[in-house]
Amino acid sequence: MDKTQQAALKAAYRQQAPALGIIALQHLPSGCVLLERSRNAPGALNRHRFELALGTHRNARLQADWRRDGAAAFRLAIIDTVRPADDRAVDADAELDALLALHRAQLLEQGQALY
Repeated sequence: MDKTQQAALKAAYRQQAPALGIIALQHLPSGCVLLERSRNAPGALNRHRFELALGTHRNARLQADWRRDGAAAFRLAIIDTVRPADDRAVDADAELDALLALHRAQLLEQGQALY
């Protein structure tokens, strides 16, 4: 691959929209889960990791579990995504809200504890 092809691939990568989706932070010992929707799911996961590592996470219970058990006791993942629509009439935020509600309902139905 020559430099022109590499530059074209990098430019195409930068043009891509970030993944819209649902993220989950699960405390493995307790099974407790934090669900969140995001228009930039990878960025949201990075923000959570950063805040937890700094000890400044906005969810005090989650932060306490992180302090006590460490990063190895957690699974952070993008659990579902929404494909960005070419049609501007499609409301991506409404789709994310509906998907989040669906995942929350499923977890609660299974008796899963949520942060």
